[in-house]
Amino acid sequence: MAEILVLVDHVDGAVKKVTLEVLTLARSLGEPSAVFVGAGADAAAATLTEYGAANIYVADADDLGKHPVAPKAEVLAQLVGEKSPAAVLIPSTAEGKEVAGRLAVKLNSGVITDAVGLTADLTATQSIFGGAVIVQAKVGAGTPIITVRPNSSPAEAGPAAGTRVEVTVALSDSATKATTTNKVEETKGARPELAEAAVVVSGGRGVGGAEGFGIIEALADSLDGAVGASRAATDAGWYPHQYQVGQTGKTVSPQLYIANGISGAIQHRAGMQTSKTIVVVNKDPEAPIFELADYGVVGDLFTVVPQLTEEIGKRKG
Repeated sequence: MAEILVLVDHVDGAVKKVTLEVLTLARSLGEPSAVFVGAGADAAAATLTEYGAANIYVADADDLGKHPVAPKAEVLAQLVGEKSPAAVLIPSTAEGKEVAGRLAVKLNSGVITDAVGLTADLTATQSIFGGAVIVQAKVGAGTPIITVRPNSSPAEAGPAAGTRVEVTVALSDSATKATTTNKVEETKGARPELAEAAVVVSGGRGVGGAEGFGIIEALADSLDGAVGASRAATDAGWYPHQYQVGQTGKTVSPQLYIANGISGAIQHRAGMQTSKTIVVVNKDPEAPIFELADYGVVGDLFTVVPQLTEEIGKRKG
């Protein structure tokens, strides 16, 4: 089987869910090999092996962590030259897309971003214009470099050998021009990360203001879920931008998505329409979001949501 390189997205060895999704997808295309850059490979090895990494290429020299983005492209470029893989798959995060672009220039290869599916011949499916248009694309030159959108495919275990292979890379002068001088760890609450949550409760323009998100947070907490927001709500300053769900925000695909006071603009729908079950609360029965709903409630969210939270609390208690 042809080897497929998969760049690991991780934080000090804690592997992100999107990497497991990409490894699962890679198994349908060939033999996946994980490429781990930075510290923490020992902690990540078991997870990568469980999800199908035949090989785990580890580049963990101290200098790799001092410089953002560029070292990952150089590690991948070296491995492509040595291993001649059928393709390189990269999680379609902001950093992942930059790595893909840098790698494409180094290899003189074509690149496709935000793929939501791949066929055996490496034809990529892309959902564009807010999901209104589906495109089939294929790299025509060099080694295909493809970034895969988070939550576009399931993460399923499929154990493999997980053979560790040490990789040594001498960074070029250009890769060391940017240096990380300080890191500040973001303080996180008890809620799960938005892109990885099984339950997401979102608020939109109908919430009315920043104070209105209190009932959204209460419902999310009752379900052990994450809080999301529409672009209208984040642009108005009612909720931080990192919680925006949509084409220009985060793509989510939880088991349960509850949209409160969200009209359902194409931009928002593109970020949540693959959710398994969609519940909508909106006082406008003509709101476009109802077209996606599995269950809909026409009513004032300030009446409906607290009642729902109370009922959930009774059943959990």
